[in-house]
This record gives sequence, structure tokens and C-alpha cells, in this order.
Amino acid sequence: MRYIMTILAAVGVMALSSCAKPRSKFLQYDGPEVTRIAVFKDTRTMYLMNGNVALKSYSVDLGFAPEGHKQFEGDGRTPEGRYFINRRNPESSFHLSLGISYPNNVDRDYAQAQGRSPGGDIFIHGGPRRQDPKGPDWTAGCISVSDEAIEVIYSMVRNGTPVDIYPVNLPAPTASGGQLEG
Repeated sequence: MRYIMTILAAVGVMALSSCAKPRSKFLQYDGPEVTRIAVFKDTRTMYLMNGNVALKSYSVDLGFAPEGHKQFEGDGRTPEGRYFINRRNPESSFHLSLGISYPNNVDRDYAQAQGRSPGGDIFIHGGPRRQDPKGPDWTAGCISVSDEAIEVIYSMVRNGTPVDIYPVNLPAPTASGGQLEG
């Protein structure tokens, strides 16, 4: 009888533990506002900024042709310049994603003058899926971080946040004492 009670207790504990909620990918953040995102293509680094203070930094992967500004659909480049977070995708196939406002009017006008499409759907998103290319700089022009990192970024960044993407061969500012100088 004692043996049966022990087994029933063990089964009960397992049943209760299987009812535990899975960890949510939607984190809560109540710290300082992210006033700007700075991405340095040369160092493959993204900073979440509050004024001149870097709150967080992340290693990133870029488009498969990382040098130069994105001009056309399919060119594999990540845009350069100032854009804004303009949408959120909680159901992204890349875990979570934040939309970047590429193309802007200048991008559209340039592509149209060349008789081409500027492309679009540029995001900051989670890591690669099984079917995606392996290695660095694998995206079609997006900015990729790990799935764990995009959960934090998604919680910290609001729509309308400026995103400054700096070109290759532009030295990144140095960080000293939490300040991002440059």
C-alpha cells in the first residue's frame, strides 16, 4: 500500500509540474526609455541608447551583402541612414521582430528612377531558422540578434524610436563609463 501511495504522489507531482506555464517571450521592461538605436555595420554591433548612454549592446548579423546602402529588392544589403521603428510583429517567423521604416521617400525615388523596386520588410529580428544560411551576415537585409536578445529588445523599444544605421568603414564610437561618445 505504501508503495502505491508513493507512486500516486509522484504521478501527482509530475501532473502538476506539467501544468506550469511556459516562459513567455514577452518580457516586461520598466527602465530608462530607449531614445535611439545605433547600429554600426563595421563592428556588427547594435546599441540601445538613452541619450548618450548605452543601455544595452548586442552583436548583430546583417544582410548577405553588408557593404553599401540597400537600394534594390534582393540586393542583400542592410539600409544605412536614419529610419524609425514603425511596427511590431509578435508572430514573426524569426521569433519576434521590429519593423524598420525602409524604404523612405528618398529610397523609393532612387529605385524608381532606376526602374527597380527598393524592396522592403526590413526588421530587427531574432536568430536564423533551420532553413536559413549558416554563418554571419545571412539575412536578406535585416538586422538579426539572438532569440533571447530580441525578447529584451522587443520589450525595451517602442514604435517611433529612431534607428541610425552607420556604414561600413565608419569607425564606431568608443564606450567609456557607460557613455557612447561620438
